[in-house]
Amino acid sequence: MRILVIGGGNMGLTYAEGMSTSFLLNRHKLMIYDKSEELIASLREHSNFNVYDKIEDCLPQADVVFIAVKPFHSEALFSEIKPLINKEQIFVSIMAGVTIETIQNSLDVKKVIRAMPNLPAQVGKGVTSYTEAKEVSRIELLMVRNLLDTTGESIRVSSENFIDASTGISGSGPAYVFYFMQSMLEAALKMGFSTNDSKILVSKTFEGAVELFNQSDLSPNTWMERVASKGGTTRAALDSMEDNNVKELIKDAAYAAFDRAVELGNE
Repeated sequence: MRILVIGGGNMGLTYAEGMSTSFLLNRHKLMIYDKSEELIASLREHSNFNVYDKIEDCLPQADVVFIAVKPFHSEALFSEIKPLINKEQIFVSIMAGVTIETIQNSLDVKKVIRAMPNLPAQVGKGVTSYTEAKEVSRIELLMVRNLLDTTGESIRVSSENFIDASTGISGSGPAYVFYFMQSMLEAALKMGFSTNDSKILVSKTFEGAVELFNQSDLSPNTWMERVASKGGTTRAALDSMEDNNVKELIKDAAYAAFDRAVELGNE
């Protein structure tokens, strides 16, 4: 099995580096392609996979092809690679909004898997949702899932609608967390903490809260009630969030990302 990643940006490189640690592969079976001369030079400093700047030198050799380019580059890419592919290759797209049907029709292929990863994949803590065309066999799907799992965990969803929905939750979700963290950092600095102390206070608070959540069956609401006592400091903070409709605003933000993913597919 030989793997090609098209696109050496953040997510393409993340998957290439993750898969390079897999027992399924070695450096001779993992390839990455990009057009940027600067990026190619940087990628060639890595020893875990082979780097290409000509698509014709790598695509025909691949059994599984990960497409990790920006959605607006997809049309030009499809035109470029279509003459080089074969019907037995499996295509795994991590492009937001680009549907399985679009890929099948554009490349005249059947075996397509659509996946939505997120940024924590860079540190092995990612979550990837995925779904497949009916032409992908169970064995082929298991093989691809093993590759996806090299960057964290993956969940199979029943339809592409859930891929778009997961864009709004997990795909874009790290940005929501960083937004909240940034707000807390600014509050800590305003209260007089140093930059370093502010970072420790905020990051360890998030880390500890997530660990508590993961190690129990308690809901976030239950944990909030355990922290907040009537008339106390936490209750004052939570009441302020409720008064300012923060919960609904966060939901609206997630749906905005979901809606944009659907729009990208329609475009």
